[in-house]
Amino acid sequence: MAIAPRNLPHFTIIQQMSLTFALIFVVHALAQEQTHFIYNGFQGSNNTLLLDGLSNIHQNGLLQMTNYTIPSTSHAFYPHPIMFKRDHVSFSTAFVFAMYPQLPNQSGHGIVFTIAPSTNFQHTLPAKYLGLFNDSTNGLSSNRIFGIELDTVQNAEFGDIDSNHVGIDANGLISADAASAAYYSEAEGVNKSLLLNSGKAMQIWIDYDEEEMLVNVTLVPLGHPKPNKCLLSKHINLSTILYDSMYVGFSSSTGLVSNSHYILGWSWNQKGKAQDLDLSKLPSLPRIKHEKRSIKHLIFVVLLILVLLSLSMIVGASWFLWRKKYKELHEPWEMEYNAHRFTYKDLYVATKGFKKLELIGVGGFGEVYKGVLPSTSIPVAVKRVSHDSQQGMKEFVAEISTLGRFKHRNLVQLLGYCRRKGELLLVYEYMPNGSLDKFLFSKEQKSTLHWSSRIKIIKGVASALLYLHEEGEQIVLHRDVKASNVLLDADMNARLGDFGLARLYGHSNDPRTTHVVGTRGYIAPEVSRTRTPTPSTDVFSFGMFLLEVGCGRRPIGEQSDDDAEDLFLSDWVYDCWKRGEILKVSDPRMEGGYLEKEMELILKLGLLCLHPKPEERPTMRQVVLYLDGTATLPNIPSEYDTVSGSFFGEGWGTSGSYPSPSRTVSFSVMSSTNSVIQYGR
Repeated sequence: MAIAPRNLPHFTIIQQMSLTFALIFVVHALAQEQTHFIYNGFQGSNNTLLLDGLSNIHQNGLLQMTNYTIPSTSHAFYPHPIMFKRDHVSFSTAFVFAMYPQLPNQSGHGIVFTIAPSTNFQHTLPAKYLGLFNDSTNGLSSNRIFGIELDTVQNAEFGDIDSNHVGIDANGLISADAASAAYYSEAEGVNKSLLLNSGKAMQIWIDYDEEEMLVNVTLVPLGHPKPNKCLLSKHINLSTILYDSMYVGFSSSTGLVSNSHYILGWSWNQKGKAQDLDLSKLPSLPRIKHEKRSIKHLIFVVLLILVLLSLSMIVGASWFLWRKKYKELHEPWEMEYNAHRFTYKDLYVATKGFKKLELIGVGGFGEVYKGVLPSTSIPVAVKRVSHDSQQGMKEFVAEISTLGRFKHRNLVQLLGYCRRKGELLLVYEYMPNGSLDKFLFSKEQKSTLHWSSRIKIIKGVASALLYLHEEGEQIVLHRDVKASNVLLDADMNARLGDFGLARLYGHSNDPRTTHVVGTRGYIAPEVSRTRTPTPSTDVFSFGMFLLEVGCGRRPIGEQSDDDAEDLFLSDWVYDCWKRGEILKVSDPRMEGGYLEKEMELILKLGLLCLHPKPEERPTMRQVVLYLDGTATLPNIPSEYDTVSGSFFGEGWGTSGSYPSPSRTVSFSVMSSTNSVIQYGR
């Protein structure tokens, strides 16, 4: 009886040790489970997958990432973090997906398989950023995001190869490598193309070998075996991105147009080949519904035909008038270009029949109406431009296609066009705050534009011109930079617009137009002599724009109450500078509410941009450096031998020998060899 109490502590220690080892084993087993998983459909995964945005799981286990709601984002992640070691980052994954386009022949944005350090993407943007990044984070090494994008939109900003590609992304959407969607047919020995948004299921494998630092991506139609040849194979060191705790999953988004994205099954393994999916267990995709004609419908059609036969004259006349109302011009050559074309009917409905209540602007290019596209409910600006000639229209539509690919935060995005007889309709992003000249010159505008806003607008326009001149695929000359062509979005950001219409107006009978295109007061003096535009002609117009914003006055007209002879803003500013009174020209409506050094910089830079000799004007890159304060502004010359013998005279194109005023704009494109293609001659 005395032995038991002495042995009891010894027995308890053994029991505790057993429990401890069992607990360690269970924890170890659970940790091992995190290295691999498989979903043959996602039944019952609503409470396990981490979902946000548009993503949801259907009753049959189908994971839907996006629908036709625009613009939106969605994410779906495995709920447990995956642990990566810097010396061990191998992985293998496979999944089955399908994409449905919202509109035939019109594709929305794609889907990305993603490995990220967090599942918090609340500061990301939809559309081209695919719910992973925004303007400021795209491309940052601190993102630590790896992805394989299945993209169905070509974004020139990211260097996309086409609108149907697979890309390998690291910390941004400029792909390290990309290829058009295709698979290798072992039987035929060739690559066969695939259409990502065909509505058909496809399977993709993504494998990373840590020893060779090699990413392999393979794509096939569902049901085909995995071929020996990969679609993409890229050497990349992922140990600098994938380490510590990471999450694996999917990101997707919609834009102006959308796709519906579906994931049917998913397999992952960190220590070997991902387990094969059981295709027989995968959920079925939704079927595209087709309306069937009923007997009542057939009877109605027969009766309608009888009515049409009996009333052929009346119905025929009504049909003719209706067709004429919405009739568009379609020519075979338009299929050569990848410019988005809207139907006239959609634009007519969007603008409520181009009613005057929807009119938001009238200018040399025609009338501008606010509209809401019926298919997307997104506000747009529709510009109606009249023309009387088909000459050059093919080249102009080609230019529209080119302009549609220019994407910059300070350019008004051209969304598409529509053609009718004698009329062209251009569809742009809608800018709710209208044009800058309304804030500078309109007496009806009660609020004064603050100096900080003016500086922000100036820097935005300079950035846009630098992009057009140097940073795009082609060199673009705007040729009519002025306050009325600078539009303001909801956040008062500057958007430069109204470029690319010279081809049309070059063949117009409008008496206000001439061979020298532009607006009086903004045209560089050499243009009236040589008819040859260059980037320096845009710099000249930008110089006048700087004086507009700083002085709150138009280029031509009475500039000062003290001297009624000051008809030209440039002359007045220059004279005040020579007298050491340059701040006298500042906009009186600001009541001195500006930084004197900044105001002096803007006005002096404006004078430098208005130099009579093109080669003496700064480039837009230099202008941006001056505005950012990273370069020192040179001194303004006190005197030049111009045509009139003064700094700002007839030789400057602001007074004297001028062609009749023109409100048109010319668009010119330089090839990579800097040869200039002239338009509007």
